[in-house]
Amino acid sequence: MSASVGVIELNADWTGDSLPLLAPGDKAFAFADLIPAAPSLYADEVAYFVDEIGCLVFVLDPAEHSWVDFDVMPVYVAGSFNGWQDAVGQLEWSMLPGNLNGRPVRLLRRPSAPLLTDPPQQFKFVTGDNRWLDLPRDAKNLIPDDNGHFNRVIYPNRTGRNLFQFTTTHPLPFNQAYSVIHVRDGRQATKTRLRFGRFFQEMRSDLPLGAIVQRQGTTFRIFAPRAKHVRLFLCEDLAAQAQAFGYELDRRDEDGIWNGVWEAHLDRNLHGWYYWYSISGPQDVFGNFRAAEKILDPYAKAAVSREGPGIVLAPSWVGQADRSFATPLWQDLVMVETHVRDLIAQAPIALDSEERLGFTGLIKWVERPDFYLKKLGVNAVELQPVHEFDNRTREEYQWGYMTANFFSPASGFGMAGAKASQVKEFQELVAAFHRQGMAVIIDVVYNHVGEPAHLLFIDKLYYFELEDNGALTNWSGCGNDLRCRSAMATRLICDSLIYFIETYGVDGFRFDLAELIGVDVLREVEMAVKQVKPDVILIAEPWSFRGHIAAALRPTGYASWNDGYRDFMREYVRGNGAADKLEYFLKGSPWHFAYWPAQTVNYTESHDDRTWLDMITENQNNNGQNPTHNDRRRTHLMAAILFASVGIPLLAQGQDFLRSKYGVNNTYLRGDLNALDYRRQARFPATHAYFADWIAFRRSARGNLLRQWSRPSEGFFKCCMRSGSNALVTIYNADGSQGKERLLFAVNPQTEDVAIPIGEFVEWRWELVADHECFYTLGRHPLGLEVTADFFIPALGCSLWRTEM
Repeated sequence: MSASVGVIELNADWTGDSLPLLAPGDKAFAFADLIPAAPSLYADEVAYFVDEIGCLVFVLDPAEHSWVDFDVMPVYVAGSFNGWQDAVGQLEWSMLPGNLNGRPVRLLRRPSAPLLTDPPQQFKFVTGDNRWLDLPRDAKNLIPDDNGHFNRVIYPNRTGRNLFQFTTTHPLPFNQAYSVIHVRDGRQATKTRLRFGRFFQEMRSDLPLGAIVQRQGTTFRIFAPRAKHVRLFLCEDLAAQAQAFGYELDRRDEDGIWNGVWEAHLDRNLHGWYYWYSISGPQDVFGNFRAAEKILDPYAKAAVSREGPGIVLAPSWVGQADRSFATPLWQDLVMVETHVRDLIAQAPIALDSEERLGFTGLIKWVERPDFYLKKLGVNAVELQPVHEFDNRTREEYQWGYMTANFFSPASGFGMAGAKASQVKEFQELVAAFHRQGMAVIIDVVYNHVGEPAHLLFIDKLYYFELEDNGALTNWSGCGNDLRCRSAMATRLICDSLIYFIETYGVDGFRFDLAELIGVDVLREVEMAVKQVKPDVILIAEPWSFRGHIAAALRPTGYASWNDGYRDFMREYVRGNGAADKLEYFLKGSPWHFAYWPAQTVNYTESHDDRTWLDMITENQNNNGQNPTHNDRRRTHLMAAILFASVGIPLLAQGQDFLRSKYGVNNTYLRGDLNALDYRRQARFPATHAYFADWIAFRRSARGNLLRQWSRPSEGFFKCCMRSGSNALVTIYNADGSQGKERLLFAVNPQTEDVAIPIGEFVEWRWELVADHECFYTLGRHPLGLEVTADFFIPALGCSLWRTEM
């Protein structure tokens, strides 16, 4: 709809002979017209309607699923009425191209009687290759099934005849609240607030935003489409905020059209000054305007704290990153997920207590020749969030997943956050990692915001996912969900990512709870950032509490954290899980999870939940602090499988020296448990060396067969198994399609020895490279260990062999 045309939805089809009594509930506007809406409009909300001949019409908008090639991929209606996935391949449930309400769609018409039932029928759309299409967040007919999955429901008393279209006498300004009254039997039955629809969230501007310092002065711009008044506050002395100067912002037109941007220009270079905004707007359930609230500019390049104020920074002072570092090719990556403070808190170097809180201390540790991650041999770090987050004091520890600003590095990690030192310090930290040969990937959280929720005070309706009653949705589990598909929210994401590439030189991003961002937004983000850095590393955590989008991301340029790999490995090393499933993961989770080899990020531990060791330990209460012999052997099996798997291997910090958090599951605020205890390297030096040697092998020329850029030939892998056992022997390059070199990898997760017949491969001359304890130099390996027709794998054992044909 638009600012002058809207739709009123009743909770049931209208069956009266005359129009229902609907009237504006406010003096601020009046109807020029009120008519029954076309039933097909209802499909925009619920994906079905009943047409004029009584057929129920299913409607799918291809634009909402841009990752599907509808020209070649059939799509089916699947539901409780046709056996769900049994509908795949059935022509009677196949959707056909058509047009509806002026746009191309997919349609399927079916007799309505079997579908308009009580209890209501449920349905979804599924592709011909069995991929369920994700459901729009603003769908009005979602209900959970017994397994917690959401489906659409067909309401038998809502078929599109419950909609009425109105036209107002003049376009409605966005900065007021409006309502409609429904009168029944001469009495006011309901009063419902009007909510601006999709046209409102598509409102956008291309003007530069934030505090913009130029030679002729400083310009302040903020996007606030429903604001009545926007006021800027400025002070040069942080202690003088109570005496700050106040300035009213004006609406800034673009070619005679106002696109929601407010502006003030001051004829002075205000670099180093502090600023914030105050915004007033309509008071209704869709707004959270508080004129007394100090609002941190979403485009502030530095912030004093989570509350602000922002710090005005001249581009000449900020500078640009040195972008000469060659980001590793994706298939060559070996990554570690880590946290700024966890790395430095107990680092064995001389630092004062202030330096151990952030970037400066970490710079000094990274530059050391004995830096932990340098010795481990990884070539990429994935830093937990470094954006400004909602810690209340500099000393307070947390992981950082409650973002307060998307442009400012965390002030709590800076030595002098109130002076924007975090900007220069983070630039130097990225440069230090680059000098050590490590790419820097940062964890970014765009699915929700922390406290204070500054965007909430700018425009709740525009920036957040809301229920019909104005309540915030909470699929993130953090109290709110950002409406990333709003045009200026998408722009905010793109702008901040590009800023961190250009200003700080970061090599890539890992998107937290990416399902809430949405596939289409992620694709738009990909296109934007690759214009600036074509080799940018993009990684998704492809789930949320609502769903999973790894399959939908396969046609994109994103890799995805592989939670299936994680869960399988925890079971497999304890003797559970089938050999053919291990084969699938060793091959890089092809097709079902990943279209291309480096699209799967294989991992077994992350910051969330317990450590790997605490998950698999034989000790009571999941406490792996003092691991058993089998705990260590199983960890070696995991490491061998991880580095032998096609894809991107991701370690968690300290995993190589058997890190434990004493069985504690959630350590979000536990800096004492998360800090790396480097003494464990001395307690478990062989395990640390085992990880480091596997990394060195994988990254070397001898490990080329493990690093695949594209899907190998059908005969590249050959796997040997034995009935009744989940042990596995895998040959890499069995068909010789990638040269003379071959690898043989064998693994046995059972507590008993096993022998696997390997057929013709016994005739090849194999050299032992490694087993479950260590790597071997040429000619030095345990006596009696050789490749035989029945290949011997000891209990909780593995081995890696190499040959050239």
